[in-house]
Amino acid sequence: MQIRDAADVEAAVRAGIAGEQPLEIVGHGSKRPIGHAMATNAVLDVSALNAVTSYEPNELIVTAQAGAALDEVLSLLESKNQEFAFEPMDTAALLGVRSGRGTIGGMIGAALAGPRRIKAGGVRDHLLGVHAVSGFGDSFKAGGRVVKNVTGYDLCKLLAGSWGTLAVMTEVTLKVMPKAEAERTLVLRGLDDVAANRAMTAALGSPYDVSGAAHVPYSAVKAGWGARLAAAGKAATLLRLEGIAASVAHRASALAADLASFGAAELIEDAEAAALWRDIRDVTPFAADGARGAWPVWRIVCPPASGGAFGQALARDTGGEVIYDWGGGLLWAALPPAADAHAAPLRRRLAAIGGHATLLRADEGTRRAVDVFHPQAKGVAALSERVRQSFDPKSILNRGRLARAPIS
Repeated sequence: MQIRDAADVEAAVRAGIAGEQPLEIVGHGSKRPIGHAMATNAVLDVSALNAVTSYEPNELIVTAQAGAALDEVLSLLESKNQEFAFEPMDTAALLGVRSGRGTIGGMIGAALAGPRRIKAGGVRDHLLGVHAVSGFGDSFKAGGRVVKNVTGYDLCKLLAGSWGTLAVMTEVTLKVMPKAEAERTLVLRGLDDVAANRAMTAALGSPYDVSGAAHVPYSAVKAGWGARLAAAGKAATLLRLEGIAASVAHRASALAADLASFGAAELIEDAEAAALWRDIRDVTPFAADGARGAWPVWRIVCPPASGGAFGQALARDTGGEVIYDWGGGLLWAALPPAADAHAAPLRRRLAAIGGHATLLRADEGTRRAVDVFHPQAKGVAALSERVRQSFDPKSILNRGRLARAPIS
């Protein structure tokens, strides 16, 4: 069936319900390798819903259909010197798929935010409104087109990070922000993971409004970074400041002085700094066509203060490599191939510090053998299931993506 509008999506979902045929929801398919294989061979392709229906730069909002190409929307925002402040991740290099295939709907469904998450919040924090079709085959609207528009719970937030299991989005409205006038990055060299964690914590606790804090051990620097970082032959701890040029210059100088006990800070400006942060955002050192392309990659979220020690021990004990973002709160771990991608010991370690891990890249066999998404505690799992049933009681939408066994 050709999908032209929300009514066609309604018809497709209702047909799936009537025929007891679950549907895989697809835009351009750029994130298909993430998650478990869907328990269906029927596809609901929404790529034809690809228009930007409204853009009001003065109001800082953009409305687009769910199948709109993310690259095209970002280019439109760039033309007005605006952006999505949460820095949506481009998973193409990591997954080994063709670049430029991401959609707005996929961005929201996956909710993978970049380094500025620590300052600007995540995808759900910028989602103002949504039109979607539930697993009942009914269209609904949640939120609106302004920031202060909601009394009670903001229903549309549930769709961010739901991986298409609650509803089929047809149109969304998002908040955008002006791009910073200037950007500078301080680089501290040669710190081990624990010391780097302390430096990032100190920077984020300072009054200098740091918008990115990441650490790349030298093994990862060698694997996939530009000559400037690799030439130093040391690990790199990166701290980003953004804003008005005069303010950024002052804050960078003051922060460097405050962190002098961790070593002398090198300064990188604007375009080169932006390229480094894109590499952090997209985990370029672990790209599918790079030295670690055959290794499974985990996305680990943990308390920031625990990140350095946890990652250092994980890399040491497995022979893997770790990259740190969000001041130590987000770890990307490329681990040597194993039957379970090291899932059992990794998650045992995480239980001790209150973290969770998602297997973002692995072959299909490995994804069939382990839980890709972190198993939820019993109470949380029961609540999640009640929410899912309130949207999709027959489990028609993306059945099996979030769990190895289909929900009955």
